[in-house]
Formats: sequence, structure tokens, C-alpha cells
Amino acid sequence: MDWQVLWRGRPYFTVFDSGSDFGALLAAWHADPQRPARLHLITLDAGPLPGFRRVPQADSAITMDLLCAPLDAALAQLDARLDAIVLHDMAGAGTHFARALARLASPGAILRASGLTQAQAHALAGAGFDCRVDGDVINAVFTSRKPPSPWARKPEPQRRALVLGAGLAGAAACERLSARGWQVTLIERHAQPATEASGNLAGISMPLLSRDDNIMTRLSRAAFLYALDYWPTLGQIKSARCGVIQLARDAQHARVQRAIAQAHAYPPAFARWMEAPEASALAGVAAPDGAWLFPQAGWMRPSSACAAMLDACGPNLVRHFGAGSVTLARRGDAWHAVDSECKSIAHAPVAIVANGAGARQLAQTAGLPLAAVRGQVTHLAEGGLPAIGQVLCREAYLTPAIDGIHSLGASYDDDAAPDLRADSQAENLTKIRSLLGIAKVGQGAPLLGRVGFRCVAPDRLPLVGALPDLAAAGRVERLREIERLPGLYGLLGYASRGLAWAPLAAELLASQLDGNPLPLEAELATALDPARFILRARRRPV
Repeated sequence: MDWQVLWRGRPYFTVFDSGSDFGALLAAWHADPQRPARLHLITLDAGPLPGFRRVPQADSAITMDLLCAPLDAALAQLDARLDAIVLHDMAGAGTHFARALARLASPGAILRASGLTQAQAHALAGAGFDCRVDGDVINAVFTSRKPPSPWARKPEPQRRALVLGAGLAGAAACERLSARGWQVTLIERHAQPATEASGNLAGISMPLLSRDDNIMTRLSRAAFLYALDYWPTLGQIKSARCGVIQLARDAQHARVQRAIAQAHAYPPAFARWMEAPEASALAGVAAPDGAWLFPQAGWMRPSSACAAMLDACGPNLVRHFGAGSVTLARRGDAWHAVDSECKSIAHAPVAIVANGAGARQLAQTAGLPLAAVRGQVTHLAEGGLPAIGQVLCREAYLTPAIDGIHSLGASYDDDAAPDLRADSQAENLTKIRSLLGIAKVGQGAPLLGRVGFRCVAPDRLPLVGALPDLAAAGRVERLREIERLPGLYGLLGYASRGLAWAPLAAELLASQLDGNPLPLEAELATALDPARFILRARRRPV
């Protein structure tokens, strides 16, 4: 293909290649001074873990998506507009892919295929591809005149955004949008970032596992893998990939975990089940029922992650700290961040609510089913606990000593008390004593730690995307039919998993805003739609 002719004049060019050989394409892209500003590559991959995986590239102008799924399944879940399609060795692929490609192809998209059967060539022609046969190769142009779906995603026309909140969610939104060339204004009520739920000394990040590989498990895996690749692209972050050891609760729980390990055969670098002798030796404490080892997981200081993300934004970010209590008001075609004196701090066509539990105080998001769940972390001085090299967790987590302090917890409390409490510390210590098998750990320890309030949705999944107009919601049956507040988006409900959710959720939202291919399977992106609760409420039996 003459790539330089194909992409001339386009700001964004998306290629799907079933064989993942992008060498010639990348060489042409780098050699062309008039190349598109961004190049998006999508390919099938035979990786050991199922699902879509977006892999950050050294060149931020290039995006790479690996679809670890069979062709038909991958295309069915792909949300993208393809400008060029390259197919290899398709003899055993059937014909269903033709209609799927027609759904994904942009008007005038170019297709090149080798090794097609006659039936496959006819299927492509029937789906709207004008095919020309050249030996064993078919070259085609997508010529269908079928009008685009009225529900198709459209990019925001003006690339300026307000972001409310400078915790993990807001900082990641700023970084992902700034990296795409957006002009972003950050509004934070405190004097510095990561002051509320993102302010703990250490947080842990690890994937979830399940026997049925359910929606939560698939999302947590995608988020964990994306974060592994994402964090090293930023500046220095205080963290350690020391591994996380998750101990089985009892013999019955261990049997379930063994079944999960047998069913999925995870690659050892991702997750490995250990029986009691190995688990006990590695953890340094008794693990009589075995444990999972997540070798690439570990701990991170959230405030340093927030600082690194904001620093990466460069001149594309304007910061307003110490803004105090802020509301949102729609005036004309823009959202205004309004202070307590009714003065506009800043405005933009797009606003992103990423202020965690603070979203419950905004008129536009107060009706969302979000809870603020109190969590108290306990701090114990180094020396009062066994020396551990990994994060240990079961009913609670325990970090290695970081700057002389172990973090353990966190409690789940049904109240809004902002101060440290002795009963929450006692709960944390009880769980850690059980985990370690040491009865007097923390006995007589001073009341030290930190209280934060998690933003939690009923299904424990984040809310990512366009926010619904709750006042205008009518009798609709599908998510896409629910009215949205124009230009208003959310990154909310990260619960206790902000370090895992924040990078991928921000990348998903940035892709939605730019009308680009999504980094997740369509059904997983739908599972995060903030409007999902409207449909669930209507379907609930009275």
C-alpha cells in the first residue's frame, strides 16, 4: 500500500492488521513529514491473557491495541473507525468477518487481503467493499452508502476541558488529555493535589481473579496491565513492584482458588498459585492454605503518581488550587466552574467531574448512586512487625516498611467521622494479627494513620463517560438512548482501586472525547457507562 497517499490530509489514521506486521507502515509514517498527527494500530495477538490491551508506545503519537481474541470475537467487540484494513491467511476464518469489517470501516477505507477464499471475497463484496483481484491479493475500497448510525460516537469539536479534582482520577484525566493536545484547566478545592482519598502514604494495585472471568475480573485485568505499562512513561514515582501475596482465608477458599488457577492457567508473571510451603516461605509468615502471588503488583504513593501525571501535562495544563467549594453551571455552550462568591473561575466546552465523593455535592451528579465510604489506614513504625518483602493481604493489606512506616487496613466504616478513631485502628490490627498469626502486633501502638472517603458505586465499578441528564430521563430501553448533559463527563467511583483504575479510565474517556478507537471491548466500556443505573432502576421489580 502507498500509505503516504492514503493518509494525506488526515489528522488521525487507524489501521487494522490481522497479522501485526507494521514494520513497513511505521517506516513510511516516520519518513513522511506530512504524516497524520496520530497513528493508531490495531492487531490480533496470541497473548496468554484474553482481552484487549492498549500498549503505550515510546512515540506518544502512536497508539497500539492488541486484541487477544479470535477474529470474529475481536471484531464484534471493537469500537473503532478503520481507515485501512490488512488481512492475512484468512482461509479458515469463515465469512462473518466481512459484515463486521463493514460496520467498522470508514467511508473510503482501503482493504488489502491475501489468501481469501472465493466465498470470503463474495462476502466482502456483498458487505460494501469494491474488490479488485490481483493474483492472490484482493484490493478493495469500502463504498457502502449506508448512512452512519445516529448513535455513532462523535469527537468533541473544541478540545478544551475543565477537570474537577486533583486526585488520581483528575490527574490522570489531565495527563491523558494533555498528551492528545487538549488544553486543560484543573480545578482543585485544596491547596495541593492528592489531599483526600488519594492522599494515603501507600496504596496497592493488583488484579482480581474469578473462575468465570466475569466483567469485574476482565476490567481489573485490563486496568492492571495498562497501568503496568503506563506508570513507567511518567517521571519518578515513589513505588515498588515488590509483589503482592494474597493469602487464602481458609481451606474452602483455597479450593476455589486452586480451581481458578487450573481453569485459567495464568502466565506466572501475571499470577501464580502457591501451596502452603512455598507461600509461607515467600511471605515470611504462615500461609497454611496457600496464597496467590502477583509478581508485578506492589505499592505506590498516590500523591507522587498525581504529581508525576500533572507534571507530564506541561504547558497544556492550567492549575487552580485552593478554589474552595466549587459548583458547575452551563452558560451558553460552556461549563463554568463557579466559586462560593458566584464568580467563574474558568470555563470550557467540556467538563470532567473527577472529584470522588465530592461529586455528591454537585447538582448535576448528586442523583448518581454514589456513596462516600470511610476508610481508616493505620500506620505502625518499622520494627514492631516482621520484616516483609512483599505486600501481604487477606481481609486487610499490610505494606513493607516505607520510610520507616508500615501501612495497614483499611477499614470500611458506615459513618462520616473525619478523625482517627481507636475502634477503626483496633479493627485493622485484629485483621493484621490474624494475617500474621501474631497476637500482640501493634499492642500499645499510638493512634496514627489517615482517614479518607472512598467514592463507591453499588456495583463497585467506576463511572466513566458522558453523564446522564437525570431530570430528562424518559422511558428508554437502551443506554445509547438516554439523554446526556452536553459536554459533561465523569470519572468517578474508583472505590479502593484508584491506582489500578485511574490510567485506563482516563484513556477510555480521552478516546471517547476524541472519537477514537476504545481501549476496551465494547461490552466492558458499556459496563462503565454512568447511565447504567438508570436502566437498572427501571428493570428492578417493584
